[in-house]
Amino acid sequence: MDSLPKFTSKTRISCLDKSLPKSKSEINISIYALLMSEMVQYCQNRVYTVPELQNKLSEMGYRVGQRVMDAMAIREKNFKRETRIINLLVFLRTKVWMNLFGKEADKLEQANDDESTYYIIESEPLVNKFISVPKDKGSLNCAAFVAGIIEAVLNESNFSAKVTVHWHKGTTFMIKFDDSVVARDKALENK
Repeated sequence: MDSLPKFTSKTRISCLDKSLPKSKSEINISIYALLMSEMVQYCQNRVYTVPELQNKLSEMGYRVGQRVMDAMAIREKNFKRETRIINLLVFLRTKVWMNLFGKEADKLEQANDDESTYYIIESEPLVNKFISVPKDKGSLNCAAFVAGIIEAVLNESNFSAKVTVHWHKGTTFMIKFDDSVVARDKALENK
């Protein structure tokens, strides 16, 4: 028993014993510009139409979103997950957006005519800020990458949804939840 080390108030704590620090929410815009430019060029060389290009960007965003949700679940949520649609959307609009883009999304709205459809509205998404779209690709919205991130965060949180991007009030991310998700949310509401 005497061979055990004695701990005193002067015992040093190694860096392995400390918890992970929260990341800073400072965003280097030139990195985003370069990254998006390279991703758009990469995708553009592998597709023939604008919808194919947006789908490719969305797929890339989905892979990023899976990793974002893993990191956010550890850092922000302490492994706790949301059980209600609105709570997850608010988390997405605030915490996730802040981590990715350094600010909260502009608006979160629910469709008047459909209880399974929500909109996240961003007047000028950071990923579109430095992209100049040629006239022959006029309908291209590079924020499809962000739509992929949103879809992954929702699906990884067990809220099956399809996310599309549209030009409306800036850029609008339309989130359409599966009927099973809406039914589960209503059941929780009635408890």
